[in-house]
Amino acid sequence: MSSEDDLQLAREASAFYLKFSESVLKETPGHLKLAESVSAGFVQYAYAFVAFDAEKIDGKNPKAAAEMRERAARLYARAHRHAMTSLEKSAPGFSEALKQADSKKHPKLQANQVPLAYWAAASLGGWISMSKDDPDLVADLPLSMRLAELAWQVQPDYGQGALASLMGTLEGAKVGGSRQKAQAYFDQAIALGDGREAGPFVAKAEGVALPAEDRKQFELLLKQAIDISQKHRSLQNEVMRERAQWLLSSVDELF
Repeated sequence: MSSEDDLQLAREASAFYLKFSESVLKETPGHLKLAESVSAGFVQYAYAFVAFDAEKIDGKNPKAAAEMRERAARLYARAHRHAMTSLEKSAPGFSEALKQADSKKHPKLQANQVPLAYWAAASLGGWISMSKDDPDLVADLPLSMRLAELAWQVQPDYGQGALASLMGTLEGAKVGGSRQKAQAYFDQAIALGDGREAGPFVAKAEGVALPAEDRKQFELLLKQAIDISQKHRSLQNEVMRERAQWLLSSVDELF
């Protein structure tokens, strides 16, 4: 599905694919690659087809937008549950070790666990972003960062910059986060994308330029994302192109 660049077709096909894959995963919960695929699918569906739709209608229909955010939160939670269940089965005690205050007691990842840790971190971050009125869940943001850091220690170039971009987003979101560190992560993500991935440009626009109130950089990054998405067609880039265009159309409201 990642090679599909028709968003409407992807939207229509995703629900069946996710339900089918999830039913297979329930029969083989320790299958790392399948768990990775299912968790990734729920995160991507929630982000592209539910949470983003909620943002677009929030100004005109806040009640409907709130309902969509609740649905997105449930989808992110589902993704997180699948990822963490598989990590726990592959390394018993993983979840408990992750919560330890002493970093020496944190779990160590094997290379084949990195993708699941990435999606576990991304899904928890997405879940929190849709549930900002839930203080207990918001308090789990450090766990999302910890999962991403564990993956970073093993494979910092994971996902052609996807992990670096997530690190930047989480750094910017945490209390006392460093804007300079976030920018460094985003710049690394852009470099790893090698001019083929639009996502890091959009992430940097929202994670660095927007909080810095740098409209010129914000617009430049989004235009670069659109240009890349047109040259290198993929589902991820098409999602980012649509988001970049929407953000550009909203620039007067954002600045």
